[in-house]
Amino acid sequence: MPTEEKTPLLQLQALQVAYGGIQAVKGISLELHHGELVCLIGANGAGKTTTLNAIAGVLPIVGGSIAYEGKPIANLPAHKRLRQGIALVPEGRGIFTRLTVEENLRMGAYTRRDRAGVEADLERIYTMLPRVKERLHQVAGTLSGGEQQMVAIGRALLSRPRLLLLDEPSMGLAPLVVEKIFEVVQSVSREGVTILLVEQNANLALEFAQRAYVMESGQITLSGSGAELLADPKVRAAYLGELDEPA
Repeated sequence: MPTEEKTPLLQLQALQVAYGGIQAVKGISLELHHGELVCLIGANGAGKTTTLNAIAGVLPIVGGSIAYEGKPIANLPAHKRLRQGIALVPEGRGIFTRLTVEENLRMGAYTRRDRAGVEADLERIYTMLPRVKERLHQVAGTLSGGEQQMVAIGRALLSRPRLLLLDEPSMGLAPLVVEKIFEVVQSVSREGVTILLVEQNANLALEFAQRAYVMESGQITLSGSGAELLADPKVRAAYLGELDEPA
């Protein structure tokens, strides 16, 4: 839940991101407070993934600012952002297909030196993701899509993030698997990790999120609590596949 802390954990102000001659993000502002689960919804090409990649340091920004714990980080390389507690689970999972599941997980802890802490966190992840534990010695590229997504989330958690960026975690997965993935996301959120979630399943995302932003053509056009946006007729028509009943 949001706290009364004055300084947001993450704050974007007038953020602009461009690549390949296209301005994908056109001056957006948003903030996340400690412990919040916030979602970003919108159509394909709205700029959601670009926003996450800019926060993680994968893409440079061309205008505006990114502040983390009140300090500017726009010029900080991605690996230093990871050390400060910002972890990205990318769209498409990004696992190392030729490595085993265990090797993939341990890659998430490459910035850490606390061996005992890493082992304890691995055991915690095995409890949270029992299917992952069953596949530890399997080559990751042979896993199902849902299992790969769980490995990707587990790998990110091994970095002990304070801010977890999740990009389309349900994409291409069966409904029962999606349900499990969101149970894991909710569990991580309850542990106090702040989460910014980009999700194609707007209905599910808004049910889980405390707050949400709607992106269209690189701009934020709506914001509010998850419940408020779920009830908004424009959101329902555009993203939830529903039309208002005629009067």
